[in-house]
Amino acid sequence: MNVLKPLSGSTLALLACMAAGALCGLVAEPAGALAYLFGQLYLAVVNMAAMPLLVVATFFGLRQVCELPRPAWRVGTIGALALGLMVLCGVAGTLAGALAMPGAHLPEHAYATFGERLLQSAGDAQEVGVTLFDGADAAVSQTSAYGWREAVPDNFYRVLAQGHPLGILAGTLLFGLAFAALSREQTSMLGNVFEGVYRTLEIIIERANLLIPVLAFGTAAWVSAHTPPAMLAAMGSFLVCFLACAAVLGGAATALTARRAGLPLVQIVASLKAPLLVGLTSGSATASIPHTIEAMSARLGFSRGIVELIVPFGAVFVRAGSALYFSLATVFVANLYDRPLGAGDFAVIAFASVGAAFLSSGKSGVATVGYMGVVLSLLQLPAEAASVLFVTIDLICEGPRNVVSLLAVCAVIALVSAGLPSERVMPEPLRAQPQVRAPLRFALSRGQLALVAGCAMTVASLIVLMGIGVGAK
Repeated sequence: MNVLKPLSGSTLALLACMAAGALCGLVAEPAGALAYLFGQLYLAVVNMAAMPLLVVATFFGLRQVCELPRPAWRVGTIGALALGLMVLCGVAGTLAGALAMPGAHLPEHAYATFGERLLQSAGDAQEVGVTLFDGADAAVSQTSAYGWREAVPDNFYRVLAQGHPLGILAGTLLFGLAFAALSREQTSMLGNVFEGVYRTLEIIIERANLLIPVLAFGTAAWVSAHTPPAMLAAMGSFLVCFLACAAVLGGAATALTARRAGLPLVQIVASLKAPLLVGLTSGSATASIPHTIEAMSARLGFSRGIVELIVPFGAVFVRAGSALYFSLATVFVANLYDRPLGAGDFAVIAFASVGAAFLSSGKSGVATVGYMGVVLSLLQLPAEAASVLFVTIDLICEGPRNVVSLLAVCAVIALVSAGLPSERVMPEPLRAQPQVRAPLRFALSRGQLALVAGCAMTVASLIVLMGIGVGAK
């Protein structure tokens, strides 16, 4: 543990682990597969602890936000800003795709690589069943209906047992609002229980995150062993465009947070280093919840109540990175199949990507890629064939998706709570500094000094006379 702790918090160490893992995947695939297995066990532990942490943190966040002025306005503002940032990422991805045109005019060997990958996938599945255009409306309606049933469940215990984050968060919000409406005297015992559970789950995730170097090593080994270089080269235009857009949008969100917090950009990046590394290397949107809460409240000075409400909410719902990913992927597939896109098509891509990102709430990894079919079906594009291509590179895109979503959550926190004196607390470095009182200084004029000297002589004379009198007796 003492060896893994500095490694899990070091950017250079994690990069070295990824480079070593990529080399291991090429020369010693069994060792890389074993490390990847340990990484999946880590993700299982984190997801096991993150779900109840999401519930408890939402309880405390609602309680503290309801005690602030205009709580309904604040909650509505949080939802509007979250939706606005997702729409902004969807529009940015669409515009970037329209300008860069990834997937257009690819060389012949790239198309040959795609064909081999599709045939290989069909052979692994023992069947070739690719739906090109039929049933698009049915697929969209079925996916939408499933998303709404999951978001508004009729049985809270069922979604809790099945692990559906949308339904769990919906039930948690209702229970949390009722919990916040009660007085502290009525909920003191339950609040103490929640506090103990909260801190315990934080410790579990913090200890589990020590295995991030192993996960980074195993993931890099798995990618290098199972992703042919020809496939990476064929998908290179999409990867370059997606990573560049993720860097630009992430930098803009960080700059916005720094401006609203009134702190230097370097300090913001240093404070968010831990959650960014966890989100980039863990592949889980919920693994960075405790680190983000600690960074935004204790280090950057935002209201802990607002942070504890927005961070769990954002980990599930604010899928800004997925909206960017879906929009760029749709433009790539359209260019790949020589599908001309007009202004109306670009508008459909931008807003449908936001809808697909919302429907994918609570999902991670390959499960997220399947929701890209919602956007592709609206444009009559082959969703199943495209999914096969993007599943191959999903491990590369998953970390940047999580980072963009995490920074969007931080921007929402900064926009809602920054600049409000009743919601700002002193950052941790400032609280740690001892308070030093300024020394008192006396400045007397000549007249005042003469008066003080005369008074002193008078008092001394009286003391001498009193002594003489006492001695004479």
